[in-house]
Amino acid sequence: MAQRVLVVDDEPDMVENCARILKRAGLQCLTATDPRRALALVETERPDLLLTDVKMPGMDGMELLRRAREVDPALPVVLITAFATIESAVAAIKDGAFDYLPKNFSVEQLRVAVERGLRQRELQIENRNLRDQLQGTLGFENILGRSPAMARVFELVRKAARSEANILVLGESGTGKELIARAIHANSPRAAQPFVPVDCASLPEQLLESELFGHEKGAFTGAVKGKRGLMEVADRGTLFLDEIAEMPVVLQVKLLRALQERQLRRVGGTATIDVDARVVSATNRDLRAAVAKGQFREELYYRVNVIEIPLPPLRDRAGDVRLLAHAFLKRYGGERVRAFEEAALETLEAWAWPGNVRELQNVVERACALADGDRVGRQDLPDYLVQGRGLRAAGAAPAAGAALPAGATADLPLKDAKEKWMQVLEAAYLRDLLERHGGNISAAAKAAGIDRKTFHRLINKYQIRG
Repeated sequence: MAQRVLVVDDEPDMVENCARILKRAGLQCLTATDPRRALALVETERPDLLLTDVKMPGMDGMELLRRAREVDPALPVVLITAFATIESAVAAIKDGAFDYLPKNFSVEQLRVAVERGLRQRELQIENRNLRDQLQGTLGFENILGRSPAMARVFELVRKAARSEANILVLGESGTGKELIARAIHANSPRAAQPFVPVDCASLPEQLLESELFGHEKGAFTGAVKGKRGLMEVADRGTLFLDEIAEMPVVLQVKLLRALQERQLRRVGGTATIDVDARVVSATNRDLRAAVAKGQFREELYYRVNVIEIPLPPLRDRAGDVRLLAHAFLKRYGGERVRAFEEAALETLEAWAWPGNVRELQNVVERACALADGDRVGRQDLPDYLVQGRGLRAAGAAPAAGAALPAGATADLPLKDAKEKWMQVLEAAYLRDLLERHGGNISAAAKAAGIDRKTFHRLINKYQIRG
């Protein structure tokens, strides 16, 4: 697919001439005579290069450059102006411009400047892809967010990563708790050692004990040989205990002892094994409440929660829906689907995302698969988003049928009242999903962007029956 250049100038003749030259060079051109319209095109169309005049009414080219690079930091920008001086050229380059052309430029000068800028864009993409292949999901590259809420998370992760303290990551399902855990490991002194994830909710008690602590030959039926536990495998590295609140109380006692003494004993064994693993845990449950109910050991809570990192739900991350949607579009749209229609983006922003980032990822992947052209429209989004069924974004009215008794939250602090309403809305959303999928839990979980196990836990929590 041809690379795309956005040409911006308040003089229509200049826009037309530049576009004609660049089209002859095999490039696609987007054009605008209004810099504010151009900024909107940068966000929705994601061009490969911006060619803009400097002197324009309303917003000059330097301001357009700065704001466009806030949307796409890697966007090469070529400035053109009738007032070219050495000083202005230097200032433009310092502000992030790739190149600078006087307005009496030749056809060859324009073609060369644009080709060089597009080549730089290709090299940046190649380097980013190589870095992603080398680092996988270990760094901050895969944790996107410009909202103040995520900025606080990034700062806390950076500070926590350099310590040896155990960390507890809190957040709703789908908020990216494992990505945060991997980022902590990748930015810690243990980065060169193993990162070992353990899903505490997916295994029965006996199997989880064996997976975590290992077992000796003959410890139980089927144990034909000894096996190292994942805690041993994580020695000198990081052990990630996902959904730690689901760990049986008996195993909590054994884990507490292992963390206190930095030693473990395999199932069926008598020898103690030294182990030095930094523990990062995650849960979507309120552990303090679980401690109060006797469902989680208080001593273990304080052992794993030296540093607490709360992840905000997507509905509380102002502006991040667009950023994440564009990132998922690049991942799943390939060369065929390259942009969103504005109406589709507005629909995405209006939703409250009870399944959080995972649900948004699922929706964008589906939309890319269904889109007929090179743009995602509202018609490509799931019906429940377009029709506004179930949850809506903050500030919208609760769904039909989702209600609390009059005055039920009147005497509560805002945080507690909000939590009660979110529970009501979450339950309404789950019921709606089950109804639309004929009680099929697997299909409903996929539509919500969460795994079947999490969906089961939520419908049990709200006593919902398909």
